[in-house]
Amino acid sequence: MKIMVAVKRVVDYAVKIRIKPDKSGVETQNVKMSMNPFCEIALEEALKIKESGLAKEVVAVTMGPSNCVDTLRTGLAMGADRGIHVEAARDLVPLSVAKVLKKLVEVENPGLLILGKQAIDDDCNQTGQMIAGLLGWPQGTFASKVVLDKEKRVATVDREVDGGLETLCLDLPAVITTDLRLNQPRYATLPNIMKAKSKPIKKYTPEELNVEIKSDLEVVQVTEPPKRKAGVILSSVDELIDKLKNEAHVI
Repeated sequence: MKIMVAVKRVVDYAVKIRIKPDKSGVETQNVKMSMNPFCEIALEEALKIKESGLAKEVVAVTMGPSNCVDTLRTGLAMGADRGIHVEAARDLVPLSVAKVLKKLVEVENPGLLILGKQAIDDDCNQTGQMIAGLLGWPQGTFASKVVLDKEKRVATVDREVDGGLETLCLDLPAVITTDLRLNQPRYATLPNIMKAKSKPIKKYTPEELNVEIKSDLEVVQVTEPPKRKAGVILSSVDELIDKLKNEAHVI
């Protein structure tokens, strides 16, 4: 079985976000970029499945400008066998990403498609559900545990819901989106980083895949959230109750 994993290049989670002076978006020049943390978890799960003998190949896919190849190389250094880069000059909305993935699935014919449940830059949490709908595949979102049965060709997915855990049984091929508690991603070692330089990366454009890239969304303005007021240290419970009652008006 072949596993395809989608990975995204985002501003590193430890970076303090700055808004561009013209408020057209987030500043990305001279800012550390890295693989989306949920995508790292998705790739780690695919690699674990391969190491258990249930898959033969892991293919990492990314979309965006040429510098997205750096993120793809990170995935190859973690252990992916090869990469696919769909080069696009503009930012892609989730529906466009899903349409591109659908075309790549038709080309690669994987038995499992794994994605992070969301990206930390836009927090859309839409791509996995959309690609499952376009393909007509069963989906297991917010996965905290994945167990594959190769003989029966089914995947059992524990997913986190408001009331606790829900267990789904999915016929393969299927789409799985990963949550934080699924695993702990590995670090790329120096020898594997060197090996990744020689691993193949196939390039496509949306036009070659016959996908029209467009967006129905227009960003009018990006602004920072309002500054929070500093906290107040109170000397007694009575003073706290008084402020909650007369200033906050919550009791």
